Amino acid sequence: MKKYIIIFFGLFIFVQSISAQQKEEQIAIIKSQRAASNAAIAKHDVDGISKYWLPDFVQVRGNATFLVGKDTVAATWRELFRSNPEVAYIRTPTEILISYNDTLAWETGNWKAIRSYSKGGNYSAMWRKVKNEWKLQAEIFVSLF
Repeated sequence: MKKYIIIFFGLFIFVQSISAQQKEEQIAIIKSQRAASNAAIAKHDVDGISKYWLPDFVQVRGNATFLVGKDTVAATWRELFRSNPEVAYIRTPTEILISYNDTLAWETGNWKAIRSYSKGGNYSAMWRKVKNEWKLQAEIFVSLF
């Protein structure tokens, strides 16, 4: 009986370590997508930014206004880049958590603005895994500076 308990706990630890490794891989994917989104913002590439959004994406901007729907949010970004060709934003994650079932993720961090109404603040984002790809469901930004 003691032998089976040792084997069980050994398997439990092994499964947990695989799970932790898989979560780290998922976190790396989200960080990579955030970096690509930042690069797209720097180039004013709305298609590059929005490719990570779900169709019903929700964005709450730093001034507390909110937008719903990928097309609506993308149109607002296009207008922003047209009216302010020097604007840029950089989001830097400080924490990313993956749900127990690997279908949701929570990202939080800081954002900085260049040539915008605000200098930056904090943000959080909700990611959903859809067809084995991480997509943004929602982002909320709070202007603090």
